Amino acid sequence: MTDADNASLPFLNEETVRAHLNMSDLIPAMAKALVDYSAGGFKQPDRQLLEVEPHGGFFAAMPAVGQSVGVKLVTFYPGNAERGVPTHLAMILLFRPETGEPLAIMDGRLITEMRTSAVTAAVVDKVAKKEARSLAILGTGVQARTHVEALTQVRQFDDIRIWGRSNERAEKLAGEIGARAMTAEAAVGDADVVITATSAKEPILKGAWLKPGTVVVAVGWNTNNGRELDDAVMRNLVIVESRQGTANESGNIRGSGATIFAEAGEVLAGQKSIEPGATVIFDSVGMAAEDVAAASLVWEAWNR
Repeated sequence: MTDADNASLPFLNEETVRAHLNMSDLIPAMAKALVDYSAGGFKQPDRQLLEVEPHGGFFAAMPAVGQSVGVKLVTFYPGNAERGVPTHLAMILLFRPETGEPLAIMDGRLITEMRTSAVTAAVVDKVAKKEARSLAILGTGVQARTHVEALTQVRQFDDIRIWGRSNERAEKLAGEIGARAMTAEAAVGDADVVITATSAKEPILKGAWLKPGTVVVAVGWNTNNGRELDDAVMRNLVIVESRQGTANESGNIRGSGATIFAEAGEVLAGQKSIEPGATVIFDSVGMAAEDVAAASLVWEAWNR
């Protein structure tokens, strides 16, 4: 199959994306995208975000240029969770870097879902202790499930704890993935790795609950003023995907005034070192370079 020579631009639906994307390839690809971004190999503006009134949604454009060229158009409707519709929906358009010719359009919902947890896994693999065995996830949505899939690629967790605002949902998810449902404080307790994946507007994770050396990854987002992490959490060592993007978009950073220690790409490349035993906070808001790199992975696999 050729690409831009086709009479019509290929459209890769979610089923096709799923058939050509796997965590074992995606995690190292996301690590590379983070390193490339921090080294200047990817260029991207801040996410262009518009509120969709009166429907309580957001529409964003996320272009990136590097070894791959593309743009993600994404919607975020928090209320969709109650409608049985995904909260995040997206389309990604790829272009040939050498000529600017359009290559393909693909559904971006699954790419967004998988690249988020793959980025987490790449960072956790670098900064968490090798003997990490306990994982706490605050949240019961799509990201809770996909983070278990991604993180079990890089660590052997034998104790997974789940908390959700709905105990019924937490129990259901726990039963499906072999975890235990419990209160947020108990789940975090002595966990080695903690994931917050909620749409909280106010902190749901307290620093007083964390043991020294825990790795915390915050992936939930509900506007740039919404927070999942309290000030005590944010007083630890903070790394991000993009200094500028996170400073503008993260309610955890904006609300706490936390200092950013490094970008994840700098840590992955060995340019910034984290002292053993440090409590590390990875505040992840997502960025276009990740989406475009993941879409390129799908495109290459589909062409093969």
